[in-house]
Amino acid sequence: MCGKDGHWMNEKLLPLLGIARKAGRLSLGADPAQEAMSKGKSSLLFLASDLSERSRRNIMEKAEQYGVTVITLDASKDALGAGVGKMTGIIAVNDKGFAEKMKTLCAE
Repeated sequence: MCGKDGHWMNEKLLPLLGIARKAGRLSLGADPAQEAMSKGKSSLLFLASDLSERSRRNIMEKAEQYGVTVITLDASKDALGAGVGKMTGIIAVNDKGFAEKMKTLCAE
């Protein structure tokens, strides 16, 4: 789980997700994320803490199939939506630079 300190999420990760969205480097939602993974575009997947078990299971199977790293955030779909401008529980990061920076932030 990444972001157990909600303040940290708001200050570091969510703004970076917003920048990545504006740069067109995110796929939001299950279908766009699966498409990005199947095309080899995505190397990192974020899941909201309140994502349904069925959605979580389905997307985890796809991520495992395509070798994509999955991180569950300590943030709700609403909080993620506030950061990226669209309510979503699944975010695929489609840029290696953004993905590496976000992994580093989650490891701190």
